[in-house]
Amino acid sequence: MNRRLGFLEAVGASTEGALEEVGGLAVLLGESLGFLLQCRLRLGETFAQAYFLGVGSWSIVILTSLFTGMVFSLESAVQAVQYGVGSLVGGAVAFTSARELGPMLSGVVVAGRASAAIAAELGSMVVTEQIEALDALGISPVRMVVLPRIVALVVMLPLLTILGDVVSIAGGMWLAKQIAHIGYASFLQSARSSVHMSDFLLGLVKAAVFGIIIALVGAYQGLRTKGGAAGVGQSTTRAVVSSIILIFVANFVLSYLLFGYHR
Repeated sequence: MNRRLGFLEAVGASTEGALEEVGGLAVLLGESLGFLLQCRLRLGETFAQAYFLGVGSWSIVILTSLFTGMVFSLESAVQAVQYGVGSLVGGAVAFTSARELGPMLSGVVVAGRASAAIAAELGSMVVTEQIEALDALGISPVRMVVLPRIVALVVMLPLLTILGDVVSIAGGMWLAKQIAHIGYASFLQSARSSVHMSDFLLGLVKAAVFGIIIALVGAYQGLRTKGGAAGVGQSTTRAVVSSIILIFVANFVLSYLLFGYHR
């Protein structure tokens, strides 16, 4: 009986913590949207964060997209040639890159870097009482440090996704040529016939949502930091884990809603 009660208490505590985090993220998003609608965005800080969080992540996006596209092309090309449908490989690679691989890979790898960086920076500001100083001066920390990071990632993550799509398809095309001897023209023709512009655009919508998740989770965990330097490390870890989990959940929901699987 005691074990059952302990298990139920643990489940209840976890559920309460999850709901509290969702509520905190919603409040933080609402405050950020309020300042954005009032046109109170700090452009200089936004450009600085766009460079740091977005431009600084291009190398890891290229590497992960390249090798993932090549692996997917390798597996699909070998099977397709065996069954005599090698002309479908280009469409398969482009289709999965536009809808899933591009936004998902970009979101996950950027989350590992950006969410950690945001949580660590804001956590350090909390520990050194810089956030309290802003409050004392009547300056909103949400407007000063949170909103610029949200806007920066909403803009930069779709751009990184476009880069990832191009690199993934190019890597898949090259490997299909080397392994299965599928011509570049055949690969591109299959990609054009299988993927529409709406697929790429909806993939960019997913990327923008992932950008909001990464920035919000990193800022939320950073602002909740307690316990000095050790607390900063814990906030960073929680930010990365939570943002990646929420990206996977959001990816399923958005795929269901955007691509019409419910019909």
